[in-house]
Amino acid sequence: MLLKSLLSLSLGTFALGMAEFSMMGILPDVATSLGINIAQAGHFIAAYALGVCCGAWLLVLSYRLQPKTILLSLAVLIAIGNLLAAMAPGYTTLLVARFISGLPHGAYFGIGSIVATKLAPPGRSAQAVAMMIAGMTVANLLGVPVGTWLSLHLSWRVVFTLVAIVAIVLVFTLQRFIPPIERLPDTGILGQFHFLKSAAPWLILAATTLGNGGIFCWFSYISPLLTQVSGFSGNQVSLLMVLAGAGMVAGNWCGGRLSDRYTPGQVAASLQGLAAVALLLIFLFASTGWLSAALMCLCTFCLFAVSAPQQLLLLRHSPGGALLGAASVQMAFNLGNAIGSYGGGLAISHHWGYQYPALLGVPLTLFGCACLLWFHRRYENQGQPI
Repeated sequence: MLLKSLLSLSLGTFALGMAEFSMMGILPDVATSLGINIAQAGHFIAAYALGVCCGAWLLVLSYRLQPKTILLSLAVLIAIGNLLAAMAPGYTTLLVARFISGLPHGAYFGIGSIVATKLAPPGRSAQAVAMMIAGMTVANLLGVPVGTWLSLHLSWRVVFTLVAIVAIVLVFTLQRFIPPIERLPDTGILGQFHFLKSAAPWLILAATTLGNGGIFCWFSYISPLLTQVSGFSGNQVSLLMVLAGAGMVAGNWCGGRLSDRYTPGQVAASLQGLAAVALLLIFLFASTGWLSAALMCLCTFCLFAVSAPQQLLLLRHSPGGALLGAASVQMAFNLGNAIGSYGGGLAISHHWGYQYPALLGVPLTLFGCACLLWFHRRYENQGQPI
């Protein structure tokens, strides 16, 4: 039953992963279809990310509901948001639809992480969270490349329609396989914010925002980088997205196992430092095709290897506000996505070249690494057990 429950949760992160990351692969098609440039199309990535940041606050208002009820409501919202995106006739309407699509993202990861840790055996909390997140890595391994192919040969609208169908299936799987779980202790609305008085969660959130922002400076524009700088064809991009997804799958698996074996803060800090090195090398060697592809896999490995440890750290350091704490990680992830896609777009709009977003990401990722090192030395052992 545990396996079926975690797989059901991961189906939701699969849908969210396709909704979020497919836009990177289909960005040129969307821009051409709507008659806008690449930098403007990058706003659809930022709109989704901002929706995540706003939607995470839904959990503050739903703290009295049972976790299963919250999950089912969010699954319905995933379906609605992506159906609206599939039917959007223009730039403004798609921007709004992407914002709505992002609303359930952070809340789903937040409540899903809590459910996963409640169901997990002792000592395997990080691996349970990693298995829930695995749906998103599988989306990048299979769903995003398929979406890129569908967009190239049919329409980018088919991609969002497919996500909506997955979300409808998700409603039924959650209803069947997620057992009833008691509501979390009622600390009231104000009580959920009490944990933010400590510096520890702020360091985790800052590291998450900066680290993701640095990587998304580069990853938001991966498709034009690969075709116009690294020399790959449009058809080859779909296969390269499979390699990027494989890096995410491997990173998520390693991050979960390492965090159960070692201290999550130290693991996350090391991985963000490695990501900074990889981004610098991408800037220097993006014109060398095979090396650019290899470094892409290393960056996506780091991107998801930090997910489980950072999610677990916020759960441990948010006493009395676990719902908000768990969702805050996704707020930070996607705030970083928005900052990164916007910053990378500025570099492109100034005609610096598609390799320069990677260079802009280096200092952001290094600052994130510094925050994690500070957290590890001062606060790592002060968190509550899950």
